[in-house]
Amino acid sequence: MKRYGMVIGLKPEAEEKYKQHHAAVWPAVLEMIHACNIRNYSIYLRDHTLFSYFEYQGTDFAAAMARMAADKTTQEWWALMMPMQDPLPDRGEGEWWAVMEEVFHLD
Repeated sequence: MKRYGMVIGLKPEAEEKYKQHHAAVWPAVLEMIHACNIRNYSIYLRDHTLFSYFEYQGTDFAAAMARMAADKTTQEWWALMMPMQDPLPDRGEGEWWAVMEEVFHLD
């Protein structure tokens, strides 16, 4: 299992709409997240910044993310979410959410 932390901006005018969508995530989106071996997934919001945390339990993260990106329902969900988000200008190449370095963990 590998833990991931990621961050992205949220446009201030989209905050309430973003929360409403995430209060009722489409079941097919949740099923795809689970099918791609993602567990313990949370998104936090503070000062127009979203922080996500999840645990990946598979063996090929890139393949799992490609599978998710190829899913039609996930693409529709992302089409709703992406206009509300404001990616960090210094994110890594090919990233939408900027991947963070884990510097501490305690079980």
